[in-house]
Amino acid sequence: MDEYMSEKEQWESLKDWLRVNGLWIVAGVALGAGALWGYRFWQERKERLALEASTRYEQVMEALSRNDRTRGLTLIEELRRDHSGSGYADQAELLAARLYVDTGEFEKAAERLEQVMNASDDAELRLVARGRLARIRIQQGNFDAALALLDISKAGAFAARFNEMRGDAYVAKGEVTQAVEAYRAAHGAGTAAGIDTALLDLKINELSPGAVAAAAPPPKAE
Repeated sequence: MDEYMSEKEQWESLKDWLRVNGLWIVAGVALGAGALWGYRFWQERKERLALEASTRYEQVMEALSRNDRTRGLTLIEELRRDHSGSGYADQAELLAARLYVDTGEFEKAAERLEQVMNASDDAELRLVARGRLARIRIQQGNFDAALALLDISKAGAFAARFNEMRGDAYVAKGEVTQAVEAYRAAHGAGTAAGIDTALLDLKINELSPGAVAAAAPPPKAE
């Protein structure tokens, strides 16, 4: 048994084992070192790109704070080109969309919003872009396109606001019954969803007198 082998025999056995397995040990160490180096390189590159994207976004904000729209849009294009997978690029696209809306360039705004809605890794930003795009379609009179955008089952915290926008689109189409139903659905979320329930009451009452009572939650018991 091994415990009864002499030191010389143990040494010879070790050398035989190393001759058979030594190459694999060296290869394993080299592979592990290479993997560690690759991970560190990837991590450092990721951090560097994130810092570059953050810096570029700050430059965008600084340009827009000076009302330098041309410079701001140029920087947004650079951010979009060099850091397309970054959350900063998505935020910059939303800023660009707002700039285009302010000047009535709705299709340019829509293009930016569609980019975020379809490609962002951030689920919340995708919903923000979807809602803003729906507003643009309502502004353009394309109510069916707006309703299609707002017809989404997983709207999360945006569900109430989407329902309010659905109501606005139905009102514009002259479909009063659907509008009231959408406003009531939005009303049900209450102020917790950032909804102005008093404004919803006015919208509902204008469309259907007496409907406010049906839409409002029952009073709390004393």
